[in-house]
Amino acid sequence: MKLSIITAVYNGVSTIQDTIESVLSQSYPSIEYIVVDGMSTDGTDKVIDSYRNRISKCVREKDHGIYNALNKGLRLATGDIVGLLHADDFLAHTGVLERIAGEFLQMPTAGGVYGDLCYVDSTDTAKTLRRWKSNDYDVARFWWGWMPPHPTVYFRRECYESHGLFREDFQIAADYELLVRMMVLGGVSMRYIPETLVKMRVGGKSNASLGNRLLANREDRRAWTVNRLRAPLGLRFTKPLRKIPQFF
Repeated sequence: MKLSIITAVYNGVSTIQDTIESVLSQSYPSIEYIVVDGMSTDGTDKVIDSYRNRISKCVREKDHGIYNALNKGLRLATGDIVGLLHADDFLAHTGVLERIAGEFLQMPTAGGVYGDLCYVDSTDTAKTLRRWKSNDYDVARFWWGWMPPHPTVYFRRECYESHGLFREDFQIAADYELLVRMMVLGGVSMRYIPETLVKMRVGGKSNASLGNRLLANREDRRAWTVNRLRAPLGLRFTKPLRKIPQFF
């Protein structure tokens, strides 16, 4: 079973090495690693080049945002399982991909898996600020603002072939829309791995400003309506409220 991991990056020179190293240090042997660089100007390309002989596929060209870049990677992926690792995130330990592959092998009917995530300090990554602990899968929780930590979600490649890639007409919440489309509308069978799979540096576009937060709220609701689903009542409140336990 081959796993394809996709990293999209633009001007991530301060973090991209940690991301790449976390993939290349994995104990699981069958990995296809795809890095898509949107023509970085800060030296990111030089870091990527230093690993070129260990990265399966490198793309360096202009894109139309992160979701366009991720879709480029998804179209190149040939693995049985596909996961995304953003350029300021890293895998929690060297056995993460082996654990994920093992779950799929144990449950051949599972279309996807997900786990837990830790938010870490942007400079001191040993310092944990929040823990996003998920729980066993129940699609009904989506109507109460639940979602799995999207950086920990791995789908079979056939799920993308059946249900499509990221919608590039979303600016911030295309990842949430994809989960709604796959898991709620598409009914993809999911399995929960009860351990931390990914560590994410604090920050993120959706929380970068009040304007972005409001845009994310609108796009969260639109994620349902574009799939001809009725958006849950109070989604703009229930989804953020779900984050409160992460701080304790």
